[in-house]
Amino acid sequence: MDNLWIHTICITGFFFLFGFQGFPVRSVDMQRPTDNVTVRQGDTAVIRCYVDDKVSRVAWLNRSNIIFAGRDKWSLDPRVELVTKGQLEYSLRIQKVDVYDEGQYTCSIQTKELSRTSQVFLIVQVPANIYKVSEDITINEGSNVTLTCLASGRPDPMITWRLLNPSAEPLDGEEYLDISGITRTQAGRYECKASNDVASPDVKYVNVIVNYAPFIKDTKSSDPQVGRMGVLQCEASAIPKPEFKWYRDDKRLSNGQGISIQMMGSRTLLLVSNVTEEDYGNYTCVATNRLGIHNASVFLYRPGTANNISGAVAVSQSLWLLLGSLTCLLLKC
Repeated sequence: MDNLWIHTICITGFFFLFGFQGFPVRSVDMQRPTDNVTVRQGDTAVIRCYVDDKVSRVAWLNRSNIIFAGRDKWSLDPRVELVTKGQLEYSLRIQKVDVYDEGQYTCSIQTKELSRTSQVFLIVQVPANIYKVSEDITINEGSNVTLTCLASGRPDPMITWRLLNPSAEPLDGEEYLDISGITRTQAGRYECKASNDVASPDVKYVNVIVNYAPFIKDTKSSDPQVGRMGVLQCEASAIPKPEFKWYRDDKRLSNGQGISIQMMGSRTLLLVSNVTEEDYGNYTCVATNRLGIHNASVFLYRPGTANNISGAVAVSQSLWLLLGSLTCLLLKC
């Protein structure tokens, strides 16, 4: 019905143009297929129409609007012009095409014997454009996160997500990327890409920072001789950056009286100058941030006792495991 209405409007317009000239207008063949012309927004579209020397009248129409009647321009749009190469071409050129130009265009031709139309449907494609994307976000580990990426374009763009880590594999998500119980390994830069093959994809990025409690990942003990300097080291991973404290038994240590504490980002050093017999023993490194706390033991060994102490710790652990196993057997757990 829509095509029939469009053809009726075109024929009515042609009656208006040429009816008073006495040229009969016959019915249009409704079975004739419509050609498509596809152009990108902002480019120039040329809609072709060819005539022969038998044509007495010709016009261009868009829907019910007359654009050209012969060489007379009826349209007020300065972007629209005729392309006539010799007497055989009667084409329409539209510069800086926009989406509102999309639709059916009709080249209506009148000869002494009959009338016919050439119909072309102009399709305007628009490159993908991301118009809304999530702001950079800082979230606590274990929380649920939804990242948003909205894009427009014609045809509708396809949206894909990647976490730009070494593998950078595609993630399951389109306009919305849902991450349940986010972990520290899922922190990083997320890439949203919108593409529809009209132009280069549009790409935006979201930085995700995941806060987590401290975890002491490395310690280094020391076995200096009396009178030498002992250096104990403690390194922790955490976001926000951890704060460090050093303890000897229940006493918190501070700078002074042969003790020097150095902070270097995620690592701390405890320097004991001029070691005495009383300095040997167990020290505790404590790492804290607003999400939690973690501690680890670091030893200032007497020279030659480090291996023995490590062995004693291992034997003690083995005895506890054996005792636990026997208890479990007796209780039938």
